Amino acid sequence: MGLLATIGATSPFVGLFGTVWGIMNSFIGISKSQTTNLAVVAPGIAEALLATAIGLVAAIPAVIIYNHFARVTKGYHRAGQPCLGRRGDGCCRAISTAPMSAPSAARAAAE
Repeated sequence: MGLLATIGATSPFVGLFGTVWGIMNSFIGISKSQTTNLAVVAPGIAEALLATAIGLVAAIPAVIIYNHFARVTKGYHRAGQPCLGRRGDGCCRAISTAPMSAPSAARAAAE
């Protein structure tokens, strides 16, 4: 799960780095050709968009899968917790309202 969280958190930054890299390549192409023609700018911009898309393609599924596993394991964690005696808890309410067996009822009446 830690790997999914790491991928989800860092992939957008890797995509952003690729975006900056592609735009820098566009500016370098502009300075070398001394013109702002679309043929000069397009390769760097395409590279930037591709890097952004790859970062998002990695990040979005990782975050969705991480959230799914977090919800599933949270449910298992709650189900495994013992009843701590809080009356508002459904588990404790179910235990305290359960019918008592005859020996338990006699012991409760004696007290």
